[in-house]
Amino acid sequence: MRVGLIALWMLLFSLTPATAQVSVGIGFPGVSIGINLPSYPQLVRVPGYPVYYAPSLNSNFFFYDGMYWVYQGDNWYASSWYNGPWGLVAPAVVPLYILRVPVRYYRQPPVYFGGWRADAPPRWGDHWGREWEQQRGGWDRWNHSAVPAPAPLPSYQRQYSGDRYPPVEKQNVLRSQNYRYQPRDVVVREHYQQQGALSGSAPAQRSALGGPVEKSTRPPQPKHSNAAPQLQQGSPPSSRPPSPQGSAPGSRPPGPCSGRRHG
Repeated sequence: MRVGLIALWMLLFSLTPATAQVSVGIGFPGVSIGINLPSYPQLVRVPGYPVYYAPSLNSNFFFYDGMYWVYQGDNWYASSWYNGPWGLVAPAVVPLYILRVPVRYYRQPPVYFGGWRADAPPRWGDHWGREWEQQRGGWDRWNHSAVPAPAPLPSYQRQYSGDRYPPVEKQNVLRSQNYRYQPRDVVVREHYQQQGALSGSAPAQRSALGGPVEKSTRPPQPKHSNAAPQLQQGSPPSSRPPSPQGSAPGSRPPGPCSGRRHG
């Protein structure tokens, strides 16, 4: 089913006007991953990171740069609303600060996280292989004293739960009316533009949003799984697809910290 959705997205991408600037690194929004939260989740900041996590959910649910991120079934998904629709994100373009979140903040860690240090990021290079490691070299080294401030939480979404949760064609309108933050990360910006195109009015284009765009090679296809557990509360496109930024906007990427990757 997911293979068919990705093929459909590729077809639609070829027909999308250049002004929509849909990224080839993030899948067409609408992938179902079984999320059906009864209300807006509690989000707590990960100390020292511009990322929030949901301690009361039995899932790997995060918020970064104005968007929600979920890791399950060996895939990353992203959405600008807490209950989706969700887009499948290729491993090569997952934002750096999402990759850097320590293992201890994954509320439903995969089996292969076993034995990894709780205070260090997951060993993504070991899991995704040498090709990924070469593309994302240095992802686990950054200047901890130059971490950007976290994006404000979209608290307006608290009033949209249950039957009041808006369809995708209304989500972009509500967001533009209630949430003025513009994302720094290029992957997040592309997703905003993509959802805006679906609702019939694309938000501000990349040139108006600011922030550096890093160079990248073409991302590989993400892995898929056959199962997607349900979350429960209480327990213009370019020939060189962008990669997520890992530094504060308007500055050069920070130099490596003193140590190599944890392990």
